[in-house]
Amino acid sequence: MSRSHSALWLLAFLFLLGTLAPHLVAQSIDDVHVAPRAAPDVIPPPSDGLEVRLKPLRVDVDLVLVPVMVTDTHGSPVVDLSRDDFKLFEGEQEERIRYFYSEDAPISIGLIVDLSSSMSNKIERVRQAVQEFFKLADPADDYFVITFSDKPKLLANTTRSTETIQAKLGEMKAKGNTALADAIHAGLLKLKSAQYRRKALVIVSDGGDNMSRHSLRSVKNLARESDAQIYAIDVCDAPDVLFTKKLEEKFGKQWLTHVTEVTGGRTIAVDDAQKIPAAASQISLELRNQYILAFRPTNAQHDGKWRKLKVKVMRPPAPLPYQVYYRTGYMARREEPQTQ
Repeated sequence: MSRSHSALWLLAFLFLLGTLAPHLVAQSIDDVHVAPRAAPDVIPPPSDGLEVRLKPLRVDVDLVLVPVMVTDTHGSPVVDLSRDDFKLFEGEQEERIRYFYSEDAPISIGLIVDLSSSMSNKIERVRQAVQEFFKLADPADDYFVITFSDKPKLLANTTRSTETIQAKLGEMKAKGNTALADAIHAGLLKLKSAQYRRKALVIVSDGGDNMSRHSLRSVKNLARESDAQIYAIDVCDAPDVLFTKKLEEKFGKQWLTHVTEVTGGRTIAVDDAQKIPAAASQISLELRNQYILAFRPTNAQHDGKWRKLKVKVMRPPAPLPYQVYYRTGYMARREEPQTQ
C-alpha cells in the first residue's frame, strides 16, 4: 500500500472516531448503575403513646434494653401487661420507658450441661429436659452446648439443629469433678460473639464447684457485666447424699442464685431428677414471654460504671402480687480515649 493511501485511511479513521466518540462515552456512563446503600434501620422519634414493636429493636449504643419476666403466684407468665403497668428506675431516678415490646424474638442460647460423676443417674433426665426445652424453640434461634466435668468442653458449636445437639448428648457419659464456674465463664465469653442481641445461658447442674480455675466472684462479675440472662436448674440431692458432699458443693444453689438473679434470670431448684424436664420447659416458656423495656439514661456520662436498676409492676389501684425478674443493673458505656 502506498504512503498516500495509508494517509487517506488514517484520516478516514480519525474522522469516524471523532463522530462516534461522544456516543461511546455516553453509552459507557449510562451502563454504570450505582445502587444507593440501603439506609440502616433507625428508631422513630418516641411518642407519648404505647409503642409495641413487631420486630426486635435495632438500637443505638445509648439505649438500654431491660428484659423483664413477670409471673403470677402460681409461677405462670403474665402476658397482658402494657407499658403503663411498669415503672423503671436507675438508682433513685425514674426513667422514661421510650420503647416497649413483648415479641418472642430469636435468641442465641448456650446450654451448659453438668457431666460430672454425680450426674450419672440423672443424665437421661437431662436429655429429656433438652428435648422439652426445644419444643418451644423459635426455628431462628441458634444454640451452642458446653458440657463440663473436670473442665468445660464445647460439645456443639453455633447451630440451629436441635437434632444434632440431642444426638451428641446421647453419646455422653458422666464422670469426673465439677468445673461449674469455668463452664459459665466459657459460655459467657462465647455469647459475646452471638448472632442475636437477646442472649441466654441455661445451666443444668446438681452441685457447687470443686474444680474450676476461675473464682466464683470473677464469674459473677463477668455475668453482671454481660448482657445475657442466665437461668439454672439446680438438682438437689437427697439429704443423706448431700450430707456427704464437700462444703463448696453444698452452697451450689446459693451461688447459682446469685449469678442468675444479677442477670435477670433465676434458679429453679428441683428435689427429684424426674422434675428436670418440667423445669427446662418452664425456662423455655419464660424466655419466650418477656417484656423488653428500653430507656435512654438521664445520666448521660460514659463512665463505664455499674448502675443499679429497679423495675416495678403497677396496676391501679394497688400493685398485684407479681414476681418480677429483671437484671439488677448494667455497665454504662465507657468513652474510648481519642488517639492522636
